[in-house]
This record gives sequence, structure tokens and C-alpha cells, in this order.
Amino acid sequence: MSGDNLLKVERLTKKYPAAAGELTVLREVSFTLATGDSLAVVGPSGSGKTTLLGLCAGLDLPTSGDVSLAGVSLTGRDEDARARVRNEHVGFVFQNFQLIPTLTALENVLVPLELRGESGREAEALALLTRVGLVDRADHYPVQLSGGEQQRVALARAFINDPKILFCDEPTGNLDGETAAAMVELIFGLNRERRTTLVLVTHDLELAGRCQRLIRLKNGAVVAG
Repeated sequence: MSGDNLLKVERLTKKYPAAAGELTVLREVSFTLATGDSLAVVGPSGSGKTTLLGLCAGLDLPTSGDVSLAGVSLTGRDEDARARVRNEHVGFVFQNFQLIPTLTALENVLVPLELRGESGREAEALALLTRVGLVDRADHYPVQLSGGEQQRVALARAFINDPKILFCDEPTGNLDGETAAAMVELIFGLNRERRTTLVLVTHDLELAGRCQRLIRLKNGAVVAG
């Protein structure tokens, strides 16, 4: 582990307008992660876990505080600028897979490169599909794949742009036990092989225990970590 602070979160607060005034979803959350670190974010539903993940990835902006990703502060940057940072440095794996139904598995893996205007890298995509055990399903559409297979395609897609950091939001939430265990091994295997920093939101404390560090949220505040 190095001291390079790939992700630096400083006093992150997020509030939303509500009928009874403001609703504070996150309160003064701070932490840093170095290259290759793994962090689990746990806590009850409504504790702010997914909100924190979205702010760290620049999908949303905080009410106050700052996020620096790969040395770039996301504060005050517009959506296009944040999207460029994400596309250059970030991979995502979501609970509901978020594959594009009209694209094959191979085409879904290539989407991040298409967004960067890059082509001719099908061999890399096929290598990643091989790594997740799905190269023989490359020409299948999401509707033709099981949930576990769709999540493995999503994982291959997350790694195609060689991200510095991988954000996983309940990556095993829609999978059965055996499929979930295989998915976990893939996530941590690729994390080790590529020295990708990992931020994992999960209800699964056994999965959280695989990470080097843990942050526990309650009512939007860090209560442990």
C-alpha cells in the first residue's frame, strides 16, 4: 500500500430539500484510499452508503466538502468534466447489472471504449470475457444470460478501460449464494491482478470482511472506520 491518496474524501456532506426542511443524507464523512486499497462501506438501509459511492465517483455533487479522484478535485466541475474523469479512471459494478439490452455481451464490454472514441480493442474485451468465464457467450444478448452471467459481463466492462478505482454497489445483491461467491472471487482476483483500488457497498458482512478497511455508516455519519 502506498501513500498516494488515489481517493481523498474531505468532510463530505449531502443534503436534500424535504417537506419538513432539509434532509441530511451524509454528514462530514472523510477518508483516504491509496492505490490497491480495498474499502467496504456498510450500514443499514438509508444510512447513506449509495449516496457516498455516487459522490466519490462524481455521479453527484456534495452540498459541502470535497472529493479528489486520481489527484483531480471534482468539486465545482460540471457533469461533462466529471464524466471525463470517470471514463478515464473509474469502473462500476451495480446490483442491477445495467447492461444495454440491445448489445451483445462483447458489445456491452466495449461500451466504455466507445464513449472514449476508441475502437479496435475487441481482443482485450474477449480476454476479459475469458477471464470471467464467458468468452463462449460473447455474442449473446443480456436476455439470453443468467443474472450471474450478466454480472460477470458487467465486471468485464468495468475493467475494460483499466480503471484506477472500481466502485461496486451491492454487486452480489441479486445473485444466489454460489454465484455470489464466484463473483466475489472474480472481483478480488481482478483487484489484486491490476492493483485497482476497490470501494464496495454491501450488506454482506462476510464480503465486507474481505476488504482491508471498513467504514460503517449510521444516519449519514461514520460510526466506525
